[in-house]
Amino acid sequence: MAKLELKGLSVQELNEELENTQKHYYSLKFNNAVSSLENTAEIKSVRRNIARIKTEIRAKELVDSTQKRDKIQARRRLAKKIKK
Repeated sequence: MAKLELKGLSVQELNEELENTQKHYYSLKFNNAVSSLENTAEIKSVRRNIARIKTEIRAKELVDSTQKRDKIQARRRLAKKIKK
């Protein structure tokens, strides 16, 4: 999944995509252990997709927490101005 595709998804959709991708990853690992896969490089690409999804989830969480912190700081600055 491309990075641009991930940016357009919500956190809930990203979590669903992460769950599906992880299931696919574990099934690939199991199938590789039982019998050899035709394309073992797919395991690596799926693992990287999982990392991309987790990175995008974390980035969205950081944006949310930064916005909350900025609101709190703005309220505190306003409260200080009112007290003076």
